[in-house]
Amino acid sequence: MSSRDLLEEIKQDFADTARWTGRAAPSPRVFEALARVRREEFVPASERAYAHINAPLPIGHGQTISQPYIVAIMTELLDLEPTHTVLEIGTGSGYQAAILGELAARVFSVETVPELAARAAATLRRLGYANVEVRTADGWQGWSEHAPYDAVIVTAAAAELPAALTAQLKPGGRMIIPIGPAYGEQELRLITKDAAGAITSATILPVAFVPLVRR
Repeated sequence: MSSRDLLEEIKQDFADTARWTGRAAPSPRVFEALARVRREEFVPASERAYAHINAPLPIGHGQTISQPYIVAIMTELLDLEPTHTVLEIGTGSGYQAAILGELAARVFSVETVPELAARAAATLRRLGYANVEVRTADGWQGWSEHAPYDAVIVTAAAAELPAALTAQLKPGGRMIIPIGPAYGEQELRLITKDAAGAITSATILPVAFVPLVRR
């Protein structure tokens, strides 16, 4: 499968899931970001032959690079603007962070596995993503120094909504997060915070993510 084939498959997945997500197609900004970011740069050498397959791939340390459609729909649901500041929990390979870096002004990404954080940071630097910063820390605690955030994206499943992350979300902001037990039934949720600080949660899709590690 080529990168063009992958993009067409992502578009078809959007159409197929529109009744749940409310998004029949990726926006032009998100689609262009997906086209610009080369997934093969973010997978281990042993997996590069599969980089354009619409499926998750192992990246070591029990972690995965997410299915490209899931990356796309999670990004789409954030409704990012070029001025936004984004918090990502679970840097992993750095692929999702790169796509966020194409769309937002600043991205702060937290990874609990030091080796993955170092590798992702090096890849992002090599590819010129100066607006993405990576650090090793407990993702449940977010990154309070740069809060509040216009958007928060969590790329591993939490058993419950982390209070620190909702606290760091700006009024009017959006969070996309998988919720559910480790390796059990999980659902992708869109969390919104209104101007008064009230939180609303909407279920989007059933998903399967590795668990969000708590230090």
